[in-house]
Amino acid sequence: MAAAIVFAIISLSTRCLTDAQNVGFSVELIHRDSIKSPFYNPFETTFDRVTNAFRRSFSRVHRFYPNSITTTEANPDIIVNTGEYLMNISLGTPSFSVVALADTGSDLIWTQCSPCSQCFKQDAPLFDPTKSSTYRKMSCSSNSCENIQGGTCASPTDTSCIYSVTYGDNSFSKGDIPYDILTLGSTTGQAVALPDTIIGCGNNNAGTFSGKASGIIGLGGGEISLINQLGSPINGKFSYCLLPMTQIGKSSKMNFGSNAIVSGTGTVSTPLIEKSPTTFYFLTLKAISVGTQRIEFKGSSLGTDEGNIVIDSGTTLTLLPSDFYSQLESAMDSQFNGIRAQGPQGFNLCYVAIHEFEAPEVTVHFANADVKLKTLNTFVKVDDSTACFAFSPAQNIAIYGNLAQMNFLIGYDTKSQTVSFKPSDCSKN
Repeated sequence: MAAAIVFAIISLSTRCLTDAQNVGFSVELIHRDSIKSPFYNPFETTFDRVTNAFRRSFSRVHRFYPNSITTTEANPDIIVNTGEYLMNISLGTPSFSVVALADTGSDLIWTQCSPCSQCFKQDAPLFDPTKSSTYRKMSCSSNSCENIQGGTCASPTDTSCIYSVTYGDNSFSKGDIPYDILTLGSTTGQAVALPDTIIGCGNNNAGTFSGKASGIIGLGGGEISLINQLGSPINGKFSYCLLPMTQIGKSSKMNFGSNAIVSGTGTVSTPLIEKSPTTFYFLTLKAISVGTQRIEFKGSSLGTDEGNIVIDSGTTLTLLPSDFYSQLESAMDSQFNGIRAQGPQGFNLCYVAIHEFEAPEVTVHFANADVKLKTLNTFVKVDDSTACFAFSPAQNIAIYGNLAQMNFLIGYDTKSQTVSFKPSDCSKN
């Protein structure tokens, strides 16, 4: 289906692009603590936001537990409402605005719909499919329905497709699987519309969902994610450049297609490893160096030495198996000329940081790619006088978090199976 999808550019009228191979566009990627975000709380300090982001990292790790990583289900268990970035999209005709969590750790695009038998309270109105002229139901006999977690027939007499997804904290979403037009507001020109997008129209949703967002935009590697539904027009390419956490007045960008090519001076690339579940983006971590001290990463419980770490934009910290983390912490502490300090719960390595400081250089050695991190990637201020190491131990898991990705242009090429890193000033991209 994806190869047959045609893009439409929306202005005063809609026109279709028949040349589907050179499409490039960019969208806003809004940090949940940005003043543009519905989650923004003006009474929180920068340090409150940092601490809350750290807590969400530890909650989010449940989706990546080894018993989920090796499952053959279409989507593993995940914890809801822990993503760090949002996207503005529109659904249907006429277009209906939705603000949803952008999630590289899940696939399904879903929002709450009316009428709703059981919905969590959300601030924005619910999407009403009866008011969309382009909404149409999916047959439960289709291959697409079979590939969706919980995809089945609505009833013995109703052959429309429905879904049921349960998250790691027992929150759940259930509803219809239709096709409808999805529109992305481009920062580089006219809005981009994707006809016949597979979405989840949730009418039975409960748990720990926040009413500040209206759903989830799955950006994972699975068949029904936004990335794969965009299909041949973007040729499997997307990229993003994440601003430092202190720049809450600005938005980051996510790029697609020809806009997503990462190249030039300083660019390094590492293989993207295909393994189950296809939702996650697996890389191979060889070692991490602190200064000249190199610490070998001898695999993880994710399986073989290949594909032993997940790169994830929705996790703030970089989480590493405890035994490896201990070696990394020891190397950092032995080379850091500073005074140790007590940090928030869960942080092992903190220093007094009344003034700006430069930490020892950390290099992350992925397969075929050495990524050199700056202090903003490795330490974060948790109060006026304390900075903590942005790496943390986790049980049997390895996740490359978004603090380590900030001020890098990071490009995913799912056709060539590579992820590329280029040091950048993301405020200028």
